[in-house]
Amino acid sequence: MSILTILEFPDERLRKKAALVKNVDNHIKQLIDDMLETMYHAGGIGLAATQVNVHLQILVIDTSEEKNLPLCLMNPEIISKDGEFEYKEGCLSVPEFFEKIIRPGRIVVKGLDRNGEPVEIEANDLLSTCIQHEIDHLNGKLFVDYLSPLKRQRIKAKLDKIHRLEGR
Repeated sequence: MSILTILEFPDERLRKKAALVKNVDNHIKQLIDDMLETMYHAGGIGLAATQVNVHLQILVIDTSEEKNLPLCLMNPEIISKDGEFEYKEGCLSVPEFFEKIIRPGRIVVKGLDRNGEPVEIEANDLLSTCIQHEIDHLNGKLFVDYLSPLKRQRIKAKLDKIHRLEGR
């Protein structure tokens, strides 16, 4: 397994829409393993393939306290949603920034599991938020897009400064 490089806002590659996974082969399974290792290493609870510059509809999540219940979804599609849940979201692609975002509190999502088998998951609260957040990534959207233009610009300016200081 490998630790992958996570793209950071405002990198334009984060805005690219991901393509459907057509064939689940060993390459895709290795990518999933690498994404999970990268997510755990970075201290996150979710990671979309777009964030590691792979533009396929793959996301991994683990919201468990022990970090021992990984979930993988490919080609995820939300088929129903209701309610509201407010959560102070962060993002591995927008490090060190957290903002309250309101999303549907309950969703039903369908997709493919790690083996390419169809699955349907009902998710509430944190898991619901995390799935929606990662699906946004697959569609080229970031949680900062839910913020005011002024807040988004301030975050961008701060990250640009950090990237310049780090020589990126």
